[in-house]
Amino acid sequence: MTGTMTPKAVHDEHHSVGELVGQAGEQLSRLVRQEVALAKEELALKGRRAGRGGGLLGAAGALAYAGLLALAGTATAALSLTLPVWAAALIVTAVLFVLAAVLAATGRAQLRRAAPPTPEETLGSVRADVEEIRERAHR
Repeated sequence: MTGTMTPKAVHDEHHSVGELVGQAGEQLSRLVRQEVALAKEELALKGRRAGRGGGLLGAAGALAYAGLLALAGTATAALSLTLPVWAAALIVTAVLFVLAAVLAATGRAQLRRAAPPTPEETLGSVRADVEEIRERAHR
């Protein structure tokens, strides 16, 4: 022997149409399961981030509310130096309600413009998969 191996004869594997369709169905099923798993993972990550962010915003809001109450008391006390206390309290209350109305209108407009939360990466991946399947189907 010379130390070289002779190549094995290559056998062309011919599959029936039924086998090919079955394989394609299995691959498509596996692909769909993987895309669903990816979407779940992406949404879970976004949910955790949103939860943390919401908690921090809630804490900031509570502290801001306490600060606003202190500011309202300070403004009332300062105005009461030149006006009767009831007039000073009424002015501060009116200013707070006007600010609340402006914030509410702005928040409502933002909510109307907000897009629904979607797993963008997964949707892009699914679109790419569909395009790849279409290309291969037309070959």
